[in-house]
Amino acid sequence: MSNGLNLINVGFGNIVNGGKIIAIVSPDSAPAKRLIQNGKKEGYCIDATHGRKTKACIFMEDDRMVLSALMPETILERLKNSGGGKDREEI
Repeated sequence: MSNGLNLINVGFGNIVNGGKIIAIVSPDSAPAKRLIQNGKKEGYCIDATHGRKTKACIFMEDDRMVLSALMPETILERLKNSGGGKDREEI
């Protein structure tokens, strides 16, 4: 896209700017669970799961966190297909 926006569907019609994603992690570890709990309490966590089980936690550049019901691998594929993954390394 020419305007620099790289919009990614993270499930249920919820969209994030793929160019602002820092990390996509599984929410199963104890540190991730603490970050989610603190994020909800402090108000910087955006829950885009529509009541489903959280399968991915997306950390954004603006110190926001987005919870998604999609697997991290699914979000990564959507990011790659939108052109946002061409400058990023996959580990």
